[in-house]
Amino acid sequence: MGRTVIVGDIHGCFDELIDLLEKVELQPHDLLVSVGDLVDRGPAPGKVVEFFRERPNSVVVMGNHERKHVRGIFSYAQEITRLQMGDEYAETVEWMRTLPYFFESEDVRVVHAALVPGVPPAGQREEILCGTTSGERELAALFPDGHWHDRYTDDKPVVFGHHVTGREPLIRDGKVFGLDTGACHGWNLTALCVPGFTVHSVAARADHWSAVKREWQLPVLKGKPWSDFTWSELSEKAARFSGTSDAASQEWLRAVEEWAAGLRALVPVLVDAAHRASAELTPDEMRRHPAAPMLFQARGGRLDQTALAGRCTTPGRTLEVAAALGVIAPGPPD
Repeated sequence: MGRTVIVGDIHGCFDELIDLLEKVELQPHDLLVSVGDLVDRGPAPGKVVEFFRERPNSVVVMGNHERKHVRGIFSYAQEITRLQMGDEYAETVEWMRTLPYFFESEDVRVVHAALVPGVPPAGQREEILCGTTSGERELAALFPDGHWHDRYTDDKPVVFGHHVTGREPLIRDGKVFGLDTGACHGWNLTALCVPGFTVHSVAARADHWSAVKREWQLPVLKGKPWSDFTWSELSEKAARFSGTSDAASQEWLRAVEEWAAGLRALVPVLVDAAHRASAELTPDEMRRHPAAPMLFQARGGRLDQTALAGRCTTPGRTLEVAAALGVIAPGPPD
């Protein structure tokens, strides 16, 4: 009979995963179980996912990071993963939708983040099992003076990840095993082998999250829908990233702000163009014109800079107005 090898949060650290599985001497008949969070923060989320999907006898529990991708809840880490995975991303998210929220055998229970002691896994809320923000709040209310695992006295041992325990795993009374030892932050990747309940760890090769954040900052910035942001949203997002130490990102953000300022300065030019066209065209020609509503406003004396600014609420809409009026406007920076 094979073992069950349970691995803590991998977070895209593929090389460390291979190092760890070599250390535990994983065999084809061993069941490999991930506590979840295969992706985000590390350099190779696609390779980690591919490994688990292609290896027979493998189980991945839904982590809060997988759930974020499934629910379309994006922060910086998810934006990076989407770019890292490229064309494989959409299909990978569909696979993530199929992940179970827990794994249980005769010997052990595995969840990503937590469970309420005394309640079977099948009766737990998904938000608690995978560690969403609402699940964390609920647990804090249930256990205001400590952690859920402080109260765990069920007969079957429980294994989880989610909360980094430090360089060493959290082990209590042979019943509680917290395996997130911060691999993506440059600490360790840890596994528990059952039924012997032996713990094995390998050192991370680098502080991957710090490196990945720097490497992917500019691609993430370029991937944002700057043309669709309102002017205030654009200014707020540019200001949020302006403190970056990456010179290329700083230069690109300055180019975005200059582009936006240039578009906003076009409003008087666009007003003049609309008035000129309305004076030169017949009513029938105006009706067929791509800027017809603005031309009729101009002919009726109702188009001034304030009125046109109400149409040009985003860079994209400003570019559309400029194109309709035949005014050359700069496109977004490359």
